[in-house]
Amino acid sequence: MNQLSKRLAAIAAQVKLGSRLADIGSDHALLPAHLALSGKIARGIAGELNKGPLEAAKRQIAAAGLGSVVEARLGNGLDVLEPGEADTVTIAGMGGALIAEILEAGRVKGKLGGVRHLILQPNVGEQMVRSWLRRNGWLLVGEEILEEDGKIYEILSAYPAAEAEGGAAAEAELYRERELAGFGAVSEADWLVFGPYLLKRAEPAFVEKWRRESAKLERVAQSMESSELEESRQKRLKVLEEMKRLKELMACLQKDKPLFN
Repeated sequence: MNQLSKRLAAIAAQVKLGSRLADIGSDHALLPAHLALSGKIARGIAGELNKGPLEAAKRQIAAAGLGSVVEARLGNGLDVLEPGEADTVTIAGMGGALIAEILEAGRVKGKLGGVRHLILQPNVGEQMVRSWLRRNGWLLVGEEILEEDGKIYEILSAYPAAEAEGGAAAEAELYRERELAGFGAVSEADWLVFGPYLLKRAEPAFVEKWRRESAKLERVAQSMESSELEESRQKRLKVLEEMKRLKELMACLQKDKPLFN
């Protein structure tokens, strides 16, 4: 059995003991197999979109002797599930837009029935995932950020807001506008971009992620500098403004004092 990467180990750590897990886009069923071998899950479903990865997942399950606990299924997103089959869903290693699309399709088809915990790891576009959760009655209860092999990953954990402690009041408090010393007001839109838990902690991996984003924006601005098109000029001004705001945020996060009142 292959050892989990740092990223997958962080996801595994968030799965609750006794969970019935559905891992969507399972990548050789590494996560459900590991959790089954450790006795952490009662049942696991490894969902794969294509036959190649499906067969690889089946081989992994068979080699680990987990056929009675973990099952690999072929299907698109949450289509591999029947309502009530799983109480925990993990989706990792995809873009945020695709994760939101999978969740929305699952919501429309009733596939999220019985699911009480979402653990999501978008490679990019984390804002889209947070926005989907916010719009669809899921309360973000935790966020983690880590760096592995030069890449930075965010892991989001959410419960149904109606069943979570504090419910609607907790969600309103999570996204409420606050003042960041030396920066100004942080709005709901900002929380969705940066992550309410991540921004408040401002760990080194978080600061590094947004330093990289600022450098990327600077390169984009430079590439448009010589263009005489009005559309490019306006886009460059917008990029420069975003870059300026990010640099101001980074400067605030470097200070050794509480970020928020």
